[in-house]
Amino acid sequence: MKLIFEKHKEGRVGFTYTKADVPLALPLEAKYCRKADVHLASLSELDVVRHYTNLSRLNFSVDTNFYPLGSYTMKYNPKFTERIASLEGFSQVHPLLPQLLGGGMLAQGSLEVLFETERLLSEITGMSAFTMQPLAGAHGELAGAMLIAAYHKDKGSRRKYVIVPDSSHGTNPASAAIAGYQVKVIPTGPDGYMDLVEYQKHLNNEVAAVMLTCPDTLGIFNPQIKKIADMAHEVGALMYYDGANLNAMLGKARPGDLGFDVVHLNLHKTFATPHGGGGPGSGPVGVSESLVEFLPIPRIVRRSDGTFALDYHRHKSVGYIAPFYGNFGVILKAYAYMLKLGKEGLIQAAELAVLNANYCRVKLREHYDLPFDKICMHECVFSASRQAKNGVHAIDIAKYLIDKGYHPPTVYFPLIVKEALMIEPTETESKETLDEFIEIMIEIARLSKENPILVTQAPLHTPVKRLDETKAAREPNLRWQQ
Repeated sequence: MKLIFEKHKEGRVGFTYTKADVPLALPLEAKYCRKADVHLASLSELDVVRHYTNLSRLNFSVDTNFYPLGSYTMKYNPKFTERIASLEGFSQVHPLLPQLLGGGMLAQGSLEVLFETERLLSEITGMSAFTMQPLAGAHGELAGAMLIAAYHKDKGSRRKYVIVPDSSHGTNPASAAIAGYQVKVIPTGPDGYMDLVEYQKHLNNEVAAVMLTCPDTLGIFNPQIKKIADMAHEVGALMYYDGANLNAMLGKARPGDLGFDVVHLNLHKTFATPHGGGGPGSGPVGVSESLVEFLPIPRIVRRSDGTFALDYHRHKSVGYIAPFYGNFGVILKAYAYMLKLGKEGLIQAAELAVLNANYCRVKLREHYDLPFDKICMHECVFSASRQAKNGVHAIDIAKYLIDKGYHPPTVYFPLIVKEALMIEPTETESKETLDEFIEIMIEIARLSKENPILVTQAPLHTPVKRLDETKAAREPNLRWQQ
């Protein structure tokens, strides 16, 4: 496909207008005028429309193709939530309005959405209160780590360490380190669970928190999670819940009931708001009763007359962690999603996500290595080590899937699985879609034995073929030059 500059034809015009017969009150300053040396493409209106329409058809999206990396990163976004977020009463509210004299009454609907979303998330997770301010999951992690630090400081307890498993998301140790802690990593045992013997060795009164994903990044629910929490609490440490995988537990288990003290959620994952391509995200943080007083300001409170207001008078608060009140549009979509599905709907979403992942696990385990072959939650982690013996690596499988019209699953994560392929179908994909994807994965496994070069050369049918990835990263060519 040619660039629009390459379609330029001198003298061709796509739009004309008559000369204004009313003089400008003030002439435009030179800085606002187009410079003579700007080379814009000259095309007809039809050429422009076709160019951008065809360009849009090259986009890969969950509306057009299957993403087997769903609830962790990109699952289907119901269109009704987009309509609700675009309602003028929400989309046109200025963020400063609640802080202006009398403006709070004009933003009561928006404040109520934030307040009620906090209450719904508190019920779902078993937490006492939430802040909606964090702008992404990693931002929520950092906010949670700051709350943990404030809690220990308030108690006069000097804590230096945060414990994470070796299968943790990379943002976990990063967030802990930014918050001023040293990180201790606990290995995964042969059963796929965090090694409790090693865990016990590292637990002492210098540990501030234990950061866990539940179910973990291998897609496995640890049946000893309550014991892990009790062990942490015995030394005065707090339990931190990375909510990236909450989609598997909706309505089935609450992190608070499992012993977690701090929870961050990814509204842009579990609760079906757009993600990918840079955002937008939303990572609200919930806490147990003992940490409520440290939550960021402002807090949204319900007054005695039933109206809502912003409360800045929290002297133990960690202060501001984001401008205003979080990514409001994302929060609004999540609120609508929860109201639409209700309790039973959220439970069904979790059940179908787990069912779909296990369907893929059973159908593909004869064709790919499965390091931990047990019932999984909403994701199953395979290894392409068997295919790698024939020169076909996880990255090659990913590129072949692109050629076949599927977005690749997460590859090379978690890091403890060699040639990892993490498959997350989510709850919204049909059996027919899964069967088609499974057939392609079986085809790749067969080709890896019989004709591996067909896989290693992919993609062959995309606008951009296989790139030199190192060169593309180090020497990106992002600007057209005549």
